[in-house]
Amino acid sequence: MVRVLILGLGMVGVTFSVGLERIKKGEVKPYGVPLADVDLGIKIRDVEVVGAIDVDERKVNHTIYDVAKSFYNMDSVPETLRGVKVYPGLGGEFVKDLFPVYEPKGGHKNILDAVYNTFRELRPDVVVDVTTTQEGRIYDTWEEYERDVLEGKVAPSQAYAYLALKYAKEVKPVAYVNLIPTPVANNPVIVSMAEKVGAIILGDDGATGATPLTADILEHLRERNRKVYSIAQLNIGGNADFLALLDEKRNRAKEETKSSIVKDILGYDAPHFIRPTGFLEPLGDKKFVAMHISYESFNGAVDELIVNMRINDSPALAGLIVDLARLSKMALDAGFKGTVYEINAFFMKRPAPLGSKNTARILAYQQLVDFAKKISEKKTP
Repeated sequence: MVRVLILGLGMVGVTFSVGLERIKKGEVKPYGVPLADVDLGIKIRDVEVVGAIDVDERKVNHTIYDVAKSFYNMDSVPETLRGVKVYPGLGGEFVKDLFPVYEPKGGHKNILDAVYNTFRELRPDVVVDVTTTQEGRIYDTWEEYERDVLEGKVAPSQAYAYLALKYAKEVKPVAYVNLIPTPVANNPVIVSMAEKVGAIILGDDGATGATPLTADILEHLRERNRKVYSIAQLNIGGNADFLALLDEKRNRAKEETKSSIVKDILGYDAPHFIRPTGFLEPLGDKKFVAMHISYESFNGAVDELIVNMRINDSPALAGLIVDLARLSKMALDAGFKGTVYEINAFFMKRPAPLGSKNTARILAYQQLVDFAKKISEKKTP
């Protein structure tokens, strides 16, 4: 069994929970789960959501079933989610401009202790971070990082990661999967501590629709020795994620992870504009993506690629979590610690460890499958 705790019960977390249970019941096929047909030794039916943590007062102390039915108006919500509770979290001050925030009693230390006790109560194997994007810094020392966590000066994701490391040290090994841009897996002090306490930190920022496609197109152009002149990739959506990204600091964090693919794949930094560009509520969760790439081909010919897409944003990321939960548990059982590039390279926009390069997802997929088969067979790093 793989026990999963969700941080941030937005549309992604709810879609993952509902879709996972429907796959297990045989109601839907596991489309959108990249490794569904690869034998990982851990089945999809072995993945279980044991709880969620959030700061939205409209969700806290309800169940995932309640949130899916009443808050997101979803149909076909499995009854099994009636028993999965939403617990209060931390970092409400960072998102109080977006929704009504649940305010637990006591100061910051009491809130940290309460969240840590939730970890201990639920005993997760994998903690999945799909909280609202926040800007965060990369720390030079553990002492500086720990001080800021205890004083409430870090992005929520970095505080949750701290608690996960404490949990790994005091309770049992755990994997922390960071699917937002806040630097967690790309924070060397966090990864170094994970190595010491037997934890795995994966991240940063899940790669779903436009970014993996851009990476594969750039690889195609690089392999054919075509000179890329410019890249424009625009994203407009109507869900809470895009609303949050109206804040310049949050948007900047997202832009950094999305733009890192260009130089990594091409070998040079072609002029580019790759970032979330707007919020349009009627679009809902089905975001609009437009891409334009101009490049030079043989004998000075200049060509263009133009792509338009409509993508259901949350399901695209939710499907990846099914595999990330299984791969995380496999890696823990095999004795891996710190971070795992082979997993990050396929699933993340900014793959850790810090300084690692993006690769085309076509190449990263085969590397991931080979890695998964290797640890499934050997069970040791």
